[in-house]
Amino acid sequence: MAGLIDSITQKTGIVGQNRMGMLLFRLSNNPQLYGLNVFKILEIVHCPHITPLPKLQRSVIGAVDSRGITASVIDLSRAMGGPVTTNLESQLLLMTEYNKSVQGFVVKSVERIVDVSWKDIKPAPKGIGTKSYIVGVTEYNNDLVEIIDVERILSEISPSIKRIEEGSEDLKTHLQQIIRPNAKILVADDSKIALKQTVNTVKSLGLEAIEAHDGEQAMNIIRSYLEQNKLDEIELLISDVEMPKLDGYSLSAQIRQDPLLKQIYVILHTSISGVLNESMLKRSGANGFISKFDPDILSANIIKAIEAINAGFDPSEGKLVSTATPAHS
Repeated sequence: MAGLIDSITQKTGIVGQNRMGMLLFRLSNNPQLYGLNVFKILEIVHCPHITPLPKLQRSVIGAVDSRGITASVIDLSRAMGGPVTTNLESQLLLMTEYNKSVQGFVVKSVERIVDVSWKDIKPAPKGIGTKSYIVGVTEYNNDLVEIIDVERILSEISPSIKRIEEGSEDLKTHLQQIIRPNAKILVADDSKIALKQTVNTVKSLGLEAIEAHDGEQAMNIIRSYLEQNKLDEIELLISDVEMPKLDGYSLSAQIRQDPLLKQIYVILHTSISGVLNESMLKRSGANGFISKFDPDILSANIIKAIEAINAGFDPSEGKLVSTATPAHS
């Protein structure tokens, strides 16, 4: 596995070029080829001893120690509605980091790591087979590759106990006083569950949201508002990083490089973690970076952005906004 891990390290250099390093793998006895962004993979190991734990969701089969961290182990085949994986001692474990948590996914085999353009990744067609657990599709050597919506799987396995409370009337009144007339928050995310979570947070603050299912659609919406002389109505953009057709880094960079669009405030909202993302944030010209998914921190940063815009902040300067802790309770 050392060679694959070295490849993962090398592939992180393509981030920000609207490209993705994608690990190809297979599940149980399913011949289908699946893909995951290598940026989310910490290591690939032969399946170690798994400690059973009581009262777990049926696809969570136990826990392992991963470099001093107790990580849950998920039978990915079963989580996606497929058969239970047997002979665990002959399986592999993909150790991943999503939304600031570490978990292992049991898979049968890994094929290779490939370099793909987000332009070549299409949204999953309806009725593709594995319900809505597929967020996108592409081809490799004439084989269909299904890209898994891990955020949806994790949300069903371990629903967040945090619930964004309805914003107080005082807070809503404050926002309505400082936000521009007819202002809207544009939210771009290819994961249906992540899009819903973000939009619900925006609405909880008494604000209107526009939904885009990928970066290209978000850019088309922005240009449509520009053509109608209504660009000022887009108060800010909250964008996922990993999206078909146009990723969040490239979307932000295109906005910042266009003299007619560069004043849009951009927040990148992603499950990818790591220092490299802070570096990419600066290069993309985004104004903030938030790890998914904490509704309180997201709300705090939406409020902070609106207050900054109201105070005359120039988003095109690329100045970062602190995202450490919520500004409001």
